[in-house]
Amino acid sequence: MSIVGKPLNNYQQCIDVCLRCFQACHECAVLCLQEPDVAQRTTHIAMMMECASVCKEAACLMTMNAKHAREFCKICATICEECATGCTQFKDEHCQQCADECKKCAVECKAM
Repeated sequence: MSIVGKPLNNYQQCIDVCLRCFQACHECAVLCLQEPDVAQRTTHIAMMMECASVCKEAACLMTMNAKHAREFCKICATICEECATGCTQFKDEHCQQCADECKKCAVECKAM
């Protein structure tokens, strides 16, 4: 569903999933910073921040129906897969939920 006017493209489902992944990565990174083993998570926290940034930008590009949105979504899928793999290394619930959102995003972005 477009927020203003009629939809410009058929990307809405992917936009929504990318924005969920963006939010999940940010939330998970904040929670990881509060974990007692934060020193072992620094590389992964950086990965989540990268994933969040890429997801946000992918949603932005799809919203404007950008020429290279599909190619960017392929990169987004790769980064989301890497982030999901990293999240699964940590057994806390927030990392597992973040991994699930990253996997969903990767699948949706690959389907673009």
